[in-house]
Amino acid sequence: MTENGPSAVRDWLRGIEVFDRPLPAFRPELAPDGPVELFLGWLREAVAAGVPDPHAMTLSTVDEAGDPDARVLILKDVGDAGGFLFAGHATSPKGVQLGGAPRAALTFYWAEFGRQVRVRGAVRRESAARSAADFLARSDSARAEAVLGRQSRYLGDPDERERALARSLAGIAADPGLVEPAWTLWALVPEVVEFWQATADRSHVRLRYEREGGGWQRRRLWP
Repeated sequence: MTENGPSAVRDWLRGIEVFDRPLPAFRPELAPDGPVELFLGWLREAVAAGVPDPHAMTLSTVDEAGDPDARVLILKDVGDAGGFLFAGHATSPKGVQLGGAPRAALTFYWAEFGRQVRVRGAVRRESAARSAADFLARSDSARAEAVLGRQSRYLGDPDERERALARSLAGIAADPGLVEPAWTLWALVPEVVEFWQATADRSHVRLRYEREGGGWQRRRLWP
């Protein structure tokens, strides 16, 4: 393989079949007026079909230099106003990035159905009470890790992490109501939501909801 010559990896990747399985139909003309109802319908279908981690999503943000960053999180809730809720530590990279540029994108993908949902909009911090409630609903080990507040920092000695976690767990056991003040629940308030349904012949069906005024406009997109 040369720099400009044939690539074995490229050929291997091109040989992997894509969407070569029964896929559901999507008829945009039957879609509801707003995106939340359709999103929850697709999510319920994924749950019913046993799709692993169906509420996992990719959160995309930008840092202070404008460079993109992304990671997979769990959707915590879809609020009454249509906000997509997720949580994390305010001093984590995503927390710092959202503090500087409070806008983000979410991507859900259910490979079994060939479906993805893309969401973009402004991000707001929820109240301290709601953030505390989310924190207390976490497992002891997850809470203990969050109290340490060291996410994404360099780890030189794994044993140090185990000792620190043990001390943090002991603190949680001694004070079950302990809340990490920096734990934050965020809501992404969607401005654009796109539903994408794959087809075997690549004539993918795409429907975009765009917030206009107090409502939503639905528009079909080219594949």
